[in-house]
Amino acid sequence: MVRCGGLILGLFAFWWEGGSPDAVTVDEDGDLILDRRRRNRERSDHVLAVQHGITSSLRSVGLQVWKAALLLTDFVLHKSFTSSEFNGVTAIEIGAGTGLVGLALARVAQKVFITDRGSDILDNCLANVQLNSSILKIDEAKTYVRELNWKMSWPPPVATCNPSDPSSRYLWSRSEIEAAEEGTALFAADVIYSDDLTDLFFGTAKKLMSRGAAKVLYLTLEKRYNFSLDELDVVANGYKHFRSFFTVQDESGALDVTTCRPDFVGEQMDLTEVPQYIREYDRGKDLEMWKIMYNPNPE
Repeated sequence: MVRCGGLILGLFAFWWEGGSPDAVTVDEDGDLILDRRRRNRERSDHVLAVQHGITSSLRSVGLQVWKAALLLTDFVLHKSFTSSEFNGVTAIEIGAGTGLVGLALARVAQKVFITDRGSDILDNCLANVQLNSSILKIDEAKTYVRELNWKMSWPPPVATCNPSDPSSRYLWSRSEIEAAEEGTALFAADVIYSDDLTDLFFGTAKKLMSRGAAKVLYLTLEKRYNFSLDELDVVANGYKHFRSFFTVQDESGALDVTTCRPDFVGEQMDLTEVPQYIREYDRGKDLEMWKIMYNPNPE
């Protein structure tokens, strides 16, 4: 275990051979458990590892690995094993947390921007990039850890790195902003848990998706339930607010006229088509994945 800003971090990892990843077990402290079979594997095996928080608190929420991030990582791995869809793309992970999804993307993408806010989270993301650069042969020069504050307007201010200020390493250059705007894929996992933050998230997504190249947002979430005094029942109010931001499109391409909203069109993806490579989590019935497109000319 290691410490990040006084917080204890464990290690989550899994191996795969070819297109068949094999999850690794972690103990109750979050430490990696390796059996003899895994230790004797050939050097051609691959491993993806992340430092992550093993305690649950408001302060450390961004340092933990959540189910929605594991689902989105499964999706990225499946696409990279079965197609060339993400090969050579420029991608942005929004609200990256540990950076797990961005690291999976970095195996095949041309550029990946792993974004979040706060020094503890960004420092841990950078540590995870460095941890995997030799393991997965990730080119650190093409994997950028950058601060993206949803409360600030896009594009972020252009800045240069100041060696005397470690936090300045997470600031954007002009060329990086231009590259991000020409990116074609956005990824976000477990960013839907507060109505205010959902508003800010979609505001940031709209600014990114309305500039430069056409983009697709892949978003995974886990419904969270609370008791509502207004409805006197346990409801997923945050989820209802999330769904209010886009028009739903079915598999045939038809739009649900009862949910017509400007700016975004969303299609719910079938999770049975995404194999579960990472076995250390239970998907359950409350995990969802959405493919969301920006609609610049809503009627």
